[in-house]
Parts: sequence; C-alpha cells; structure tokens
Amino acid sequence: MASSSVGMGCLLLVLFMVVPSLATVYTVGDTSGWTTGVDYSTWTKGKTFKVGDSLVFNYPTSHTVDEVSSGDYSTCTVGNAITTDNSGATTVTLKTAGTHYFICGVVGHCGNGMKLAVKVESAAPSKSPSKAPSSSSSSPTSSDKPSTTTPSTTTTTTKTDSSSSWSLSPFMAFFTTWVALFVTVVIS
Repeated sequence: MASSSVGMGCLLLVLFMVVPSLATVYTVGDTSGWTTGVDYSTWTKGKTFKVGDSLVFNYPTSHTVDEVSSGDYSTCTVGNAITTDNSGATTVTLKTAGTHYFICGVVGHCGNGMKLAVKVESAAPSKSPSKAPSSSSSSPTSSDKPSTTTPSTTTTTTKTDSSSSWSLSPFMAFFTTWVALFVTVVIS
C-alpha cells in the first residue's frame, strides 16, 4: 500500500517537472480567424511566442496563408511565398527564433489587413537578467532583426477551437512515460 502511494507521488512529481517544456497553440485572430477586417498587430500584443509554439489559422478556402519575407510583408507582395496553404485550417509550428511574416496571398487581402508578423523567442530560458528598454538606443537588437534562415516553419492542416492550449512534444511524452514506468518498477 505504501509503495503504491510513493509510486504515484513520484509519477506526479515527474509530470509536474514536464509542464515548463510544453508549447502553446495559438488560434490566429481567436474566434474571428484569418480574415479581412481584423487587426492582427493588436491580436499579437501581450502574447509571447516561443520556438515550438504553433499558430492555427482558420479561414474560408477563398484565402491563403503564405509565409513571406520581411520585404514582401511590408509591401504586400504576393507570389513569392516561402510556404503557402489554402486548406482552410493551417497549423504552422514555429521552429526558429526571429520574426515570421504571414500574409493572405489573394491580391488585395494583405492590403486590407490580412498580414501577421510574429516575433518568436528562443524556447530556452534566459540565463541573464532581462534588460529594461532604453530610449537612447537607436539600433535594433538582434532579436528585432528578421530571421534570415531558410524556411523555418512546418505547415500542417488541423482544426483547433481554443485560442491557446498546451501541447506536449512526442519526445517528452515518451521520456516521461519511461521515467514513470522505471520509478514504478523500482518502488514495487
């Protein structure tokens, strides 16, 4: 009886240690979805996007989700997408730090507000204290510069109803399961 209680306690301890490694799934535009007439810069305010998080775009198939360069984002240039999807339910996993740019590839839609810039932070916790913003600094920090790497996202199609929810990586789920089994066997 006592060994099963200790086993359950160890299992709970292991599960609580995994919680910080969870990624967040964001539904772009919340209930409005990916459409014209939504201010996506307001939608991103207050959100911290990290490597491993996902963006879920829900939209009618008359729209697209195109990941584009900073220049194409600024000028709403269509036709040069890094990745594109028009399935109506697109999930983009953010795999690298930096700013990622998304527009609707239908001519005129980007100009009508269907554009999203997401600043993605590294998933690793910072070891140095955060610096307070300085008004005297005129040059952008490295995290303000757009990502210049090759395509940094994976696009899949799924349907999600919540604005943000937790997701456990397959590796961490596998690892946690094996640790829990090991602890249970050792205690028994």
